[in-house]
Amino acid sequence: MNKEKRYEIFARLRAENPNPVTELEYNSPFELLIAVLFSAQATDVSVNKATRKLFPVANTPESMLALGVDGLKSYIKTIGLFNAKAENAIKTCQMLVEKHNSEVPDTREELEALPGVGRKTANVVLNTAFRQIAMAVDTHIFRFANRTKVAPGKNVLEVEQKLLKFVPKEFLLDAHHWMILHGRYICVARKPKCSACIIEDLCEFKEKTSA
Repeated sequence: MNKEKRYEIFARLRAENPNPVTELEYNSPFELLIAVLFSAQATDVSVNKATRKLFPVANTPESMLALGVDGLKSYIKTIGLFNAKAENAIKTCQMLVEKHNSEVPDTREELEALPGVGRKTANVVLNTAFRQIAMAVDTHIFRFANRTKVAPGKNVLEVEQKLLKFVPKEFLLDAHHWMILHGRYICVARKPKCSACIIEDLCEFKEKTSA
């Protein structure tokens, strides 16, 4: 994969969707942090369904703390792994109140110190809430990077580092969203929809589907 091809891939993705946004619903960095925390091994659709009822009641660290673990569980019990997620969310709220003036921090180190917040979650918050260049590699991006050969790697960290190195600078801020959406709707896991793909002629995936 050469740099001209990479440039054209992201130019086309941008032309199709100039202002990409996350499909998680949120109105503040705190709501985004909680939504991303809930989204691990769960769909954005299931998270949105729960947070539409939760956020009108609790959309600050203090109001979520007031619910307590059991109160929070009652709102998110439809989301996978809700027991652990509720406990992590409440512990995170406690830390935000005690250490960060109830504000979501905007550095990777401080975000990753929050319970339940790993590198991927921190990257989503940095990129989406604070518009910093960060690459949150989920299963969709990992698949996209390896299939197209834009940034092949054996693990998520390798793919993340290669994307930050190889994606042309002008596309870096929004590349994460374009790749997730492309992986979610076109470059799907079982049978990619190659005939409907706007970058099919640039992609270096050998087993393209013809249907």
